[in-house]
Amino acid sequence: MTIRKMAVAALLSMGLAAGALAEEAKQKENPADPWEGFNRGVFAFNDTIDGAVVKPLAKGYKAVTPDVVETGVSNVFSNLGEVGNIVNGLLQFKLGQASNDTGRLLINSTFGLAGLFDVAKHMGLEKGTGEDFGQTLAAWGVDSGPYIVLPLLGPTTLRDGVGLPADSYLNPVTHIDHVPTRNTTFATELLDTRASLLGAEGAISGDKYSFIRDAYLQRREYLINDGQVEDDFGADLDDEEDF
Repeated sequence: MTIRKMAVAALLSMGLAAGALAEEAKQKENPADPWEGFNRGVFAFNDTIDGAVVKPLAKGYKAVTPDVVETGVSNVFSNLGEVGNIVNGLLQFKLGQASNDTGRLLINSTFGLAGLFDVAKHMGLEKGTGEDFGQTLAAWGVDSGPYIVLPLLGPTTLRDGVGLPADSYLNPVTHIDHVPTRNTTFATELLDTRASLLGAEGAISGDKYSFIRDAYLQRREYLINDGQVEDDFGADLDDEEDF
């Protein structure tokens, strides 16, 4: 075989291999993420901001804040979140859960000193997994739509993104009239949330973007279905079922 023929054969082989890889990559595309190219760009931007600003601040917050204080701060924001849980629970006709969350809000806002202490759980009112307007739209039959990564806000779906303004309105912090106080409260909530995720970063493996996307979508499905998951054989399983 001449060198020319060898070169042509090599190029053909490379072309076939590239085609096979492209086809394999196409098969691996997540149908829930049709805008992956755009999303990866926004994800890279968010990850840069997080690594340069948010994560270091969260580490500093966790380092200087005693565990008991950190728990108290988390409890306060969790208690404020019960407002959205109650409204969305009612909109989804989850009357039992809405009643539970109402009891938690009243008890923890009073006996728990504005939510610093979770007194309600000791009275049999356990904290739920949370409800938001994206879950309400799902309960009303709205399809999730494509997966989206929003600048600074992170992963969501088209449906859940539409629900964000409603969730913001139901957040009591939004209605604080004193702007510096409101902004400081939002910043504290952000640091508290980011600090709580520091320990989970070790579980991320492989492609970080895909890992976070898949984890987000699976978590949303779990929440929307109230813990009901489907096994490989199509049988519904309850997360509380004993095996």
